[in-house]
Amino acid sequence: MGREMDRVRTATARDIAHGVAYDCDVLVIGGGIVGLSTAYAVTRAAPGTRVTVLEKEPGPARHQTGRNSGVIHSGVYYRPGSLKARYAVRGAAEMVKFCAEYGIAHAVTGKLIVATDRSELPRLHALVQRGRENGIPVRELGAAQIPGYEPEVRGLAAIHVGTTGVCDYVAVARQLARASGAEIRYGAEVRHLDRRPDLGVAVRTRSGEVIRARVLVNCAGLHCDRVARMTGDDPAMRIVPFRGEYYELARPELVRGLVYPVPDPAFPFLGVHLTRGIDGGVHVGPNAVPALAREGYGWRVVRPGELGGTLTWPGSWRIARRHWRYGAGELRRSLSKRAFTTAVRRLLPGVTEEDLVAAPAGVRAQAVLADGTLVDDFLIREGARAVHVLNAPSPAATASLPIGREVARRALAMLGAVR
Repeated sequence: MGREMDRVRTATARDIAHGVAYDCDVLVIGGGIVGLSTAYAVTRAAPGTRVTVLEKEPGPARHQTGRNSGVIHSGVYYRPGSLKARYAVRGAAEMVKFCAEYGIAHAVTGKLIVATDRSELPRLHALVQRGRENGIPVRELGAAQIPGYEPEVRGLAAIHVGTTGVCDYVAVARQLARASGAEIRYGAEVRHLDRRPDLGVAVRTRSGEVIRARVLVNCAGLHCDRVARMTGDDPAMRIVPFRGEYYELARPELVRGLVYPVPDPAFPFLGVHLTRGIDGGVHVGPNAVPALAREGYGWRVVRPGELGGTLTWPGSWRIARRHWRYGAGELRRSLSKRAFTTAVRRLLPGVTEEDLVAAPAGVRAQAVLADGTLVDDFLIREGARAVHVLNAPSPAATASLPIGREVARRALAMLGAVR
């Protein structure tokens, strides 16, 4: 902490010498859980650093943070050594501790990952190995043992992951905002950005207000690639939005905790799963279909400019050609409740169409490279006086505290080095 403060004081003296009047030291764009965790981490590491957060919505956590199933992921799925694996394992423990410290609703429930077809058994066994490599306690179950955890669930085999839980991520985001000491400005949509490597960053919001900062942190989620391009940096990726549609289970007594299918390793999506939330309700979903806008929470939400940006990105067409069969299945489940129910019944045979009640959808900000690669890991890049978080979908909420520290570390190092 002492070294960080020395860097900040030195940089402040340099900037005063340049005659620049800054409104803050670090300007964070995006008031989701990652942006607010970054603000929290900056002020914890270097007290006295002036941090401002700009959020275009009237409150925090209105998009990815507040539109998911609230799962605290264990880290069992992610490639050993990846940022997702390291940050999810560390972040899950820290998230439980944070919630307990601030009285935020949470529960460590554990979860089942269930194989319902023989072809899934090798992938299930691979998950056991991956979990153990990531330091996660995993218990293998035979078909006869599954009802001991979930009486209504059927499968050929399963694994039980004890460190998975659920929490209220919107409440976590609000607490991070309060505890950070940062100035949080809601309804402050960024319309123009001027980055001068020798001076700093100036941002103009929709209201015409101009905020000057020494370092910018881009945590804009669904719009992070656009913000990166506004600074003049080439993110070399494009956000392709995928809508995840949910149902609520009308008979929540059918599910005790969390139940997942065995995921396809070719995709970053985990498949339709069952999640008992902290309110006692059970979320069913999500599927994953292309959204027609970055905030396209329904088929009727279409923004031609954003849709055009997706369609003209070469990676979008390469995804479509490579994975059209998978995409067709997801689309069918989106348009047909019967098809969605059939998918759920693989895990929960007793469910009926009448048991599924439509619930709010979410949109995943998925980074896609020009060659059609779905970016699998968290992606953080730097430019002059700027740190860009360019891929932070699930499990970013789980991993938000360590992600925030890493982004803060980079921003503070940049703050101390600018001249």
